[in-house]
Amino acid sequence: MGQTEGQNDPLKVIFNYNNVFFSFFYDDASACIHRSHEYAVNYVYSGEMFLDNGKEQIHVRKGECVFIPRDHHITMYKRSCDGERYCGIFLSFTRNFLREMFYKLDRYREAAGMSKLEPKVVKLPDTPEIASLFASMTPYFNTDEKPQDDFMHLKLQEGLLALLHIDKRFATLLFDFNESWKIDILDFMNKNYMYEFTVEDLAHYTGRSLATFKRDFKKVSDLTPEKWLIRKRLEVAYGLMKEGRKKIIDVYAEVGFKNPSHFSTAFKKQYGIPPTAVSA
Repeated sequence: MGQTEGQNDPLKVIFNYNNVFFSFFYDDASACIHRSHEYAVNYVYSGEMFLDNGKEQIHVRKGECVFIPRDHHITMYKRSCDGERYCGIFLSFTRNFLREMFYKLDRYREAAGMSKLEPKVVKLPDTPEIASLFASMTPYFNTDEKPQDDFMHLKLQEGLLALLHIDKRFATLLFDFNESWKIDILDFMNKNYMYEFTVEDLAHYTGRSLATFKRDFKKVSDLTPEKWLIRKRLEVAYGLMKEGRKKIIDVYAEVGFKNPSHFSTAFKKQYGIPPTAVSA
């Protein structure tokens, strides 16, 4: 059965039914950093959603749907539109589910060997399969009746087939079960220092086990990963305030600190002066 998340937050309610998520957002200012370990499809039932990957912003309107690759970093803004709150359906395709489907869908095994589809956010076309899939699921927004797990499992299968019918090359992403290649640790961290990573996250995203990540990190830095990230954030913040003439209130969140107090304490510890001595 489903689990309800966000029960202590009256502005956000999320129901998880066997990796199918029904979400309600009541606050137009709601935004979250999305870092899913799984491939996913996100359908906007009402309201609207903006996806920002730092290079472009994708607008997803009511009745539209997007594909989101795994390990992809995007900021989601979910808002009301035309007097309707945001409601969405999020299908998460786990590795185990995709393995199961790979052995069932014989005709797509050959497609998995085609030229690989680029892993990026894609707004999906309005196909009959997409339309019928989500039309059959929307009644669960308006009832206390919880769908059965086996029914939701069938919906995941429909969602997968809908993707493959749009473009067989989705199989090159979804059915690739090779372990991630190791990527340069410091290059990754320099590009993603502003995100709230755990050490486990860093290991995963750089294609390593936790033990291997810790061993490899010691080869490139005398600091712990946590201290390295703090130092990096402070260095960038210092430059933004000194050279870019930005204020503390504009800088602390941009570099990854949760609040100005934490930022000020860490800054003074690093540089021996408060950030007010540097900021405009």
